[in-house]
Amino acid sequence: MDVIEHPIVFTLFGFLPIRDTVLYTWITMGIILLTVVILKLLKPNLLEYLLEMVISILDDAMDVDDLHPYIPLLGSLMIFTLFANLISIIPGMKSPTGDINTTLGLALIVVMSVHIFGMIKKGVWKYLKEFASPIFMFPVELIGQFSRTLSLSMRLFGNVLSGDLIVAIIFSIVPYFLPIAMTAISMISGVLQAFVLTTLAALFISSAAEINEEDQKIKAENAEKKKQRKLRKISEKGNN
Repeated sequence: MDVIEHPIVFTLFGFLPIRDTVLYTWITMGIILLTVVILKLLKPNLLEYLLEMVISILDDAMDVDDLHPYIPLLGSLMIFTLFANLISIIPGMKSPTGDINTTLGLALIVVMSVHIFGMIKKGVWKYLKEFASPIFMFPVELIGQFSRTLSLSMRLFGNVLSGDLIVAIIFSIVPYFLPIAMTAISMISGVLQAFVLTTLAALFISSAAEINEEDQKIKAENAEKKKQRKLRKISEKGNN
């Protein structure tokens, strides 16, 4: 079926084949940018409200002290996934997330971001130590990371593709009112999938970047000891 096939649309620079998924991804990004520009010019309050709504969703999902470092990535992930899921309602368009390559790319971004944010928050050595502690659990952790990536990509891919297939099949059988209802259901599913993917990404990153209470207590004690040493040095210099 046309929903499943991803033919080459044109060749870039004479040797780089561009499939329809890449073209629809570019169109999706263009629609997002155009929507933001229009809202900023005509409805800036609405744009601010939508941004606050995204931040509120991330804040509910993440247990971190400072949310700001994660907003650009997770906010962009949610907005792109939402538009990519819904773009198939436009006649002649297909969802980029209906291609396993797109969803796998998004999943890899999420998994890599989990480790990067974890290393930034805890330090490279400490994070890697926790990742392989005890050492015999390291292969299990690797399998877990692989299965997490596969699960994220297959979940989004399967749900988006199934929605598009159902609409296409029903439209070919009953080409009038029923496909409209199925399109509405597909839209709701697309919104839910964008929410689920972003929430899972937020939970994974929050778990990797979380510093437990014992670590915070040790840090506070070390800071207090360091402060006391500085005060003693200052006091000794003053006495001399």
